[in-house]
Amino acid sequence: MASFKSSKPPIDFGKLALLLPFSSYLPGCARVAAVSQKIPRFRLPTGAAGAVASAGDLIESAVRAGKSQPLVALGKLLEAALAASDEFARNPADAAAMETYNFAVARTVDILQKAGLCPWKAPVAIPGGEFVLTFKADPRPNWSPDLYRFVPADQFDMQGSFVSERSIKAGIGAPLVVIGNDLNRNFRDDFSIPRTYYGVTALLIFLGRNAELSFEDPLAIENVGLHGKTFPLAADFTVPLAVMLDSGKPETMGLPRMLSPGKHAETARLSRLQPYDLRKTVVLVVHGLMDSPATWTPMINRLRADADIRENFQFWFFSYPSGYPYPHAAGILRSELDRAKEIFPIDKPMVVIGHSMGGCIGRLLVTDSGDRLWTAMFQKPPAETELPEADRRTIEEALVFQRRQEIGRVIFISVPLRGTEFALNALSRFGSMLIQTPSNLRQTVRSALQALDSQSGQPRTTNAIETLAPAHRFVQAINKIPVDPGIPLHVISGDQGKGGNKDRTKPEMSDSIVPYWSSHIEGAASELVVPSDHGAHQHPQAIEEVRRILLLHLPKRSSTP
Repeated sequence: MASFKSSKPPIDFGKLALLLPFSSYLPGCARVAAVSQKIPRFRLPTGAAGAVASAGDLIESAVRAGKSQPLVALGKLLEAALAASDEFARNPADAAAMETYNFAVARTVDILQKAGLCPWKAPVAIPGGEFVLTFKADPRPNWSPDLYRFVPADQFDMQGSFVSERSIKAGIGAPLVVIGNDLNRNFRDDFSIPRTYYGVTALLIFLGRNAELSFEDPLAIENVGLHGKTFPLAADFTVPLAVMLDSGKPETMGLPRMLSPGKHAETARLSRLQPYDLRKTVVLVVHGLMDSPATWTPMINRLRADADIRENFQFWFFSYPSGYPYPHAAGILRSELDRAKEIFPIDKPMVVIGHSMGGCIGRLLVTDSGDRLWTAMFQKPPAETELPEADRRTIEEALVFQRRQEIGRVIFISVPLRGTEFALNALSRFGSMLIQTPSNLRQTVRSALQALDSQSGQPRTTNAIETLAPAHRFVQAINKIPVDPGIPLHVISGDQGKGGNKDRTKPEMSDSIVPYWSSHIEGAASELVVPSDHGAHQHPQAIEEVRRILLLHLPKRSSTP
């Protein structure tokens, strides 16, 4: 999509970030995630004795030999892992044995990577005939270990506002971060992310002196068998997210994508963070103005710590340049959903969660507009509106649509369904002037103005901030069209705790951006007000409410809406 080249003076991004605090974080603030690597130190677990203590000695010896004698180190690590696994197989409550096993497995993977040893290509024989290390292959071609680097999760330190909590699951195995060696050439076609960042868990299973290494997906399986017993599979759900955020630096993208949406048109897309699983319900999250999918990290991180959520749900994201007027962004999302349904058999009703303007997009997905929006905007039906064909198609995508049949529930968080007066203040109007409307949309607006009988009061440009004004013709019109009554709607609003009225009487209850009267939905299946600013989707109470609603969505638990 072509972008409009403005002759305006250079933009002071720092000042504008202060003027438009719509998002849950502001560009230029502290990093949302930063990681650094470290060398893990083995400490013999408290209470370790006998075989476990001996295994600890082997690990320490292996670490010392690792750089210069990798095969010798591998032999010691495999011996330690075997001894520890035998011990906790006899006594599953032996936490020291499990911890020792996990550390030995992690160091095994680390040495394999650094020494360039690949048991997935050929068995690795340890000198002296002590062990033969093999690999349990995954039949899927895109899961070949040759495509990735594997780094034990315990080798990362992390910090940042989006990864302040570490969601881990205790069990057997060494959590690893999987990083793609190259960009995914087909990421747009299969709705993956441009470069793979994922979490798996490494296991060593012994049959005599044969050690089989495997990489298991903790989002796909919860338990594994060892020595005839069942154990929970260990996992670290946070570190892979932190590494991905540290690499992509999403905090730098929110403002440019708002100000110059045409330049970032290619970022409008649907994506998933994990392999599609037919057994699981899709949860589609949609971010708001001046934001990115990274804003959902605190929620996803916490929800993935819940076994019921992991077992039943998979998370998808819709990302878009948020300077677009949200009806246009909703049209892009509908097209992306059409493409996704051609690839994935989505037969379970999806849950859509929208924050701020993302909720306005979600509201359009569960509404049948007919020609009512068109008539409200043009004061005449489509057949009587003269427009160039290309502009007509663009406007139809934004104004004429049917509710999406694949969506079964919507959660609105801090959503200005009836607009926000924040979009009307002088600073927001200044910000709106700086948004560089893409040339094709500027042409469409000109054509639309020419088609109007009266141009009085109509905007000469169109962007996201304008379509959030309470008096905007689209906002007024869409709120006269009911949402499909068969779709349960849930509302989570923020309240800064300053007091206020729930109606439009001053002072108003508000999250500082969106007042309660704008986010409230009459007849909603549930409503919760949390003590939060506009970033309510990251508040622990809101995340817990989302968890409750998701579990309610499951067929076995959905006796009431």
